[in-house]
Amino acid sequence: MTHLPSSPLAAITERIAAAAARSGRAASEVSLVAVSKRVPVVRLKEVALAGQLVFGENYVQEAAAKIAALPGVSWHFIGGIQSNKLKHIAELFQVVQTVDRLSIALGLEHHLAAIDKDMPIYVQVNIGREPQKSGALPEEIDELLVGVGRCPHLRLAGLMAMPPYQTDAEASRPFFRAMKGLADALWQRGVVSQPLGLSMGMSGDFEIAIEEGATLVRVGSALFGERD
Repeated sequence: MTHLPSSPLAAITERIAAAAARSGRAASEVSLVAVSKRVPVVRLKEVALAGQLVFGENYVQEAAAKIAALPGVSWHFIGGIQSNKLKHIAELFQVVQTVDRLSIALGLEHHLAAIDKDMPIYVQVNIGREPQKSGALPEEIDELLVGVGRCPHLRLAGLMAMPPYQTDAEASRPFFRAMKGLADALWQRGVVSQPLGLSMGMSGDFEIAIEEGATLVRVGSALFGERD
């Protein structure tokens, strides 16, 4: 299907490219995850036909039917993880972005080992130190990454964060900058053996996230419209 300049996907792709250029990077250095929770399969198929082949889901049960209906698509789990869902997450998804504690990493490793499957993961950071949010605090990341490194079926892809909600997107910039600084410091101190990806930025602030170093953005409402 030909990309239409006026389509939401084409518009977001253009905005990603422009933000990457402002940060001195190529557009190919930033990936888009289409956040598809509560979006019907027919809409996902339209977007997939237009070239978007990476989707993110928050709920295992909702995702299972979509995954069955859309073969050939890569699925990221981006919701909070309950231990009793780990088996299904390991079986259904290609990437998990919300590993926030060692018990989750070890449980995921257990289920992946049982099916001989390797999985890239992102470690979630509570960069805003919000008590209601999941994620390891920045000072806890070293220990968590060491534990992840002992899991042979987990492949550390990077860090993921959701800054505190802001009505002004520009107010998220310090949090994105702090995430970039954390990722760089982990590499420079030898905690990780290669530069880490950064999953950060959503519909309202993904361009600022890219300017501050995001390698992956999670966009839902800007692509699919507001959901119920």
